[in-house]
Amino acid sequence: MLKSAGIAVAAAVLATMPAAAQDTARIELKTIHSPSIEGNLEGNDHMRGVYVVTPPGYDENPEKRYPVVYFLHGYWAPLEAQQQGFRIHEAVQAAAEAGNEVIMVMPDGFSKLRGGFYSSSPTVGDYESFVAKDLVAWVDANLRTIPERASRGLAGHSMGGYGTIRLAMKHPETFSSIYMMSACCLDPMPLDAATAAQIEAMTEADIAKAEFGELAPVSTLATWSPDPKGEGFLKADTGLRADGTLDPLVNYRIAANSPLVLLPQYLPALNSLEAFAMEIGDKDFLLEGNRLFREELDRFGVKYDFELYEGDHGNRIAERIRTEVLPFFGKHLDR
Repeated sequence: MLKSAGIAVAAAVLATMPAAAQDTARIELKTIHSPSIEGNLEGNDHMRGVYVVTPPGYDENPEKRYPVVYFLHGYWAPLEAQQQGFRIHEAVQAAAEAGNEVIMVMPDGFSKLRGGFYSSSPTVGDYESFVAKDLVAWVDANLRTIPERASRGLAGHSMGGYGTIRLAMKHPETFSSIYMMSACCLDPMPLDAATAAQIEAMTEADIAKAEFGELAPVSTLATWSPDPKGEGFLKADTGLRADGTLDPLVNYRIAANSPLVLLPQYLPALNSLEAFAMEIGDKDFLLEGNRLFREELDRFGVKYDFELYEGDHGNRIAERIRTEVLPFFGKHLDR
């Protein structure tokens, strides 16, 4: 009896002791199930990797809750390679040292064609709902978040910058502040008959060895112009007719996924944002699309902050996540 009582007392004491200190930001690669991606024709895995970074002190403060910054990576490289470049754990550490404690989450936006563009497609899968619904629900259920719109921020680079504005427009109930970095795909990218013919002629071996510029239009076509009943392995509708002309419906579908085209329909969502920022390097190949998008934001009176900095498409992203992106959310997310 005395021995049992002693064990019980010791257990009670241990239960009341603070957890061992988490002195630095901790990054973990988790795997979550996404019902939204399940069943896609391309065969992209519905079990998705997600990097989760918790700030110093997370373990020993079990009653404390934190705002969350969701970060969407770009096209081409898989999740692990994106993290090697972005080093988001270093950004969370620097933010905490500045008094800005946040959880940061980066989900896997990769696909067999190297990117799902955070869009919804029967061919590629519903990456949009994966982030806006499945991921947010999992994060709020498994981490000590502040599960409110006002405490959720969304940012992304390149394809992820596109995903950021797309999700902000279509899911205004989920994210309160957004930060677009070097966003791609803002203006329509029309397909011509010659490119459609090249895509039609591609084999699986051609796809496997395709370079960035060759594969990107294939990926966006499969995402934005799917063909679930198509005979080809791509399950994408090129719109190429037997006479060599192009069905205009294909370009209508592509344009229907362009934030430049969508913007007037989503003014209430954009105007409801607590804060909206976008940036791009002065040597970035996406400058023109960003300029056109800002012109439309100005024309419709949407408030946003913009910075043109010295740099190209990717040479300063890790630095700017640390020095610009997380400080931005530190100012605007509720705690």
